[in-house]
Amino acid sequence: MSPFLITRTLPEEATDAALRADVLRGLTRTPKTLPPKWFYDAHGSELFEKINDLAEYYPPRAERELLIAHSADIAAATGARTLIELGSGSSEKTRHLLDAMPHLHTYVPVDVSESALTQAGHTLVEQRPGLNVHALIADFTTGLALPGTPGPRLFAFLGSTIGNLLPRERATFLSSIQSLLSPGDALLLGIDLVKDEQALIAAYDDATGVTAAFNKNVLSVINRALNADFDLDAFQHVVRWNAANERIEMRLRARTNQTVKIPAIGLTVDFAAGEELRTEVSAKFREPVLRRELALRGLELTRWWTAGPLYGIALARPSAPPTAAQLDTSRRLWAHDRSS
Repeated sequence: MSPFLITRTLPEEATDAALRADVLRGLTRTPKTLPPKWFYDAHGSELFEKINDLAEYYPPRAERELLIAHSADIAAATGARTLIELGSGSSEKTRHLLDAMPHLHTYVPVDVSESALTQAGHTLVEQRPGLNVHALIADFTTGLALPGTPGPRLFAFLGSTIGNLLPRERATFLSSIQSLLSPGDALLLGIDLVKDEQALIAAYDDATGVTAAFNKNVLSVINRALNADFDLDAFQHVVRWNAANERIEMRLRARTNQTVKIPAIGLTVDFAAGEELRTEVSAKFREPVLRRELALRGLELTRWWTAGPLYGIALARPSAPPTAAQLDTSRRLWAHDRSS
């Protein structure tokens, strides 16, 4: 194969259609919600890079330290010849893994951004002449059609992004990945841990206001893409710790009574003063809870590395399918998540 290939499995019009559907669905429900993936236009990506450098925002540093310390262990434990990274972006997070895998044959970065994949792919094949890179323009949350690559394969989902999925979404995601795993394959997850509430709040509400600007950027995306008239100054960045569900929630609170028009989808939305629009959840985990969630989706937690109380990296492999009793427990847990 060529050292660098890129395949589009996501139709070019799919992003616009998904935005329209998410805005229509999220702003006509009670309470109002928007998915966090719409933070990330070019400006949103720049803001997120700044967030990663903030003193308060510990996850990228903690994950980097763990990858530096344990990539060789991960490589030895998996023997992977193919690395598949979901939501790869610039592929920066996985470079320590790539360096630790001398027998790696193929790297498959998966992302919705063609420009990010192209830039990262060309850089990687220049730096690693023996590595094949087959990038996929795809939305991994809607299913994956993977190229044929040698096994064993390691699927990597880093950046604690799994915490941005609600319980039902996590269950669907983990089940879909489990269905792709062959004997000998593995899944590597970056996991943010439950910790002191004050530290968690600070990580999402920095003193300089970068995260607040990032949160409001979702309104800018809708204004530009759907010709909406959101007034960003009319909304306040709000961060809450949902103790019952052990997750951070980012919200935008309307400062006044207001009406927003979104002509591209024929929608007019009223906000009452004080009404909140949820823009992100970020679940934090405890090792036994993660182990149970994985088991319910036919995955076994086999290795677990932590950076003190801050962050963890989990390695999971296919296991026996869950029993009827386990699935019933899963359904009851979902029913108790009042905010899903």
